[in-house]
Amino acid sequence: MTANVAVRRPSRKPHILVLGGGYVGMYTAYRLQKLLRRGEASITIVDQAPNMTYQPFLPEAAAGSIEPRHVVVPLRRVLRRCDVLTGTVTAIDHSSKKTIVKPLEGDSLEIDYDILVVALGSIARTLPIPGLDEVGIGFRSVGEAIYLRNHVLSRLDFAATSEDPELRRRALTFVFIGGGYAGVEAFAELEDMARYAVRLYPDLAPEDMRWVLVEATGRILPEVSTTLSAYTANELTGRGMEVDLNTRVESLTGGHVALSNADTFDADTVVWTAGVRANPLVARSGLPVDEKGRLRCAATLRVQGIPDAWGAGDCARVPDLSEHDPDATCGPSAQHAVRQAKQLAENIAAAVRGGQPKDYVHAYAGSVASLGLHKGVAEIYGVKLRGFAAWFMHRTYHVSRMPTLNRKVRVLADWTLSLFFRREVVSLGEIQDPRRSFVNATKH
Repeated sequence: MTANVAVRRPSRKPHILVLGGGYVGMYTAYRLQKLLRRGEASITIVDQAPNMTYQPFLPEAAAGSIEPRHVVVPLRRVLRRCDVLTGTVTAIDHSSKKTIVKPLEGDSLEIDYDILVVALGSIARTLPIPGLDEVGIGFRSVGEAIYLRNHVLSRLDFAATSEDPELRRRALTFVFIGGGYAGVEAFAELEDMARYAVRLYPDLAPEDMRWVLVEATGRILPEVSTTLSAYTANELTGRGMEVDLNTRVESLTGGHVALSNADTFDADTVVWTAGVRANPLVARSGLPVDEKGRLRCAATLRVQGIPDAWGAGDCARVPDLSEHDPDATCGPSAQHAVRQAKQLAENIAAAVRGGQPKDYVHAYAGSVASLGLHKGVAEIYGVKLRGFAAWFMHRTYHVSRMPTLNRKVRVLADWTLSLFFRREVVSLGEIQDPRRSFVNATKH
């Protein structure tokens, strides 16, 4: 491996390199800096962004229930005893224990390490659908959530001022592809926001909007029981939304949606939430991976056959010891990621001190999902909740998982203020192209 600049570490103590600053990366580094004394090891964490995004709150941030800044956690503020590098990992060579990192600007960095933690997470799993790259919008970052909020509100503005019925119909058609947690929550929260916002437009009514959720399998929310899955579908359709099961998207060219059930229509908004796949860098790392490109890890979260490499989260194949099936693996959920990170940090600290790591064992407690303000579904230890109780459980659980007291208080403050003031439905369209007005001014 070659690079223009080498980052050298002190040779007197082992260097722990954490690749990825998401759930697993941040929580692992956070726990390690508490467990290890200052002289025991040095810790470096690398991520493309300087913040960790708490993704379960993205739907509420998009809908205006939470300030977007409050769902991100600055890594440097939390990881005060770690060296935080903002850049993209471009190569891993574990045989020489080196990685190459490309910073936002400047030459690449070569980083040596003694212990490697692979927490690179996942990326959107896309399909070769014509037009998807042209019109699709993802929903995995704060930037995408803000963009989608502004976009939905801008479509209402456009429809309210357009006299062309076809253009109005296209602007007020919103398509979400993928019926997992991310898709259902974003679908429900944004429809709830748009339904509220429509009241500000005398010429528009909720019935003018068309919201379509497309799912290739026979049910939505596969993480919950079939009973709650059916309840969720009924709840959404009862609000006038469409849930197309056993349906595939065949084309999106030019915003013209063609579904496998022969339905065709035009839409200005197409949101892709149809699953994730392991970060492709993992498959190129030379470390052992499975057929899905996930890092093969033992129950201790140590990479199989490699004592000084560890992994967890979406990019790792971790045995699920709580299941009777020996082939069962932990699913890509925030619940597993946070708990794996805790065990991972404890195991690495034990290894640094010459101890033995312990297996990760966690029985899945259940699932919670928000379906808009005061609406939700939940299944906790077999107990099924619906409506307000489930919505309250969703908020309670996720605010308890939100890292740092600072962010917990800010999120609670957002929710408290929403009890006394009406929902904000302001579009900040300038964020998408902040230089446009200035550039136009220079032309006159």
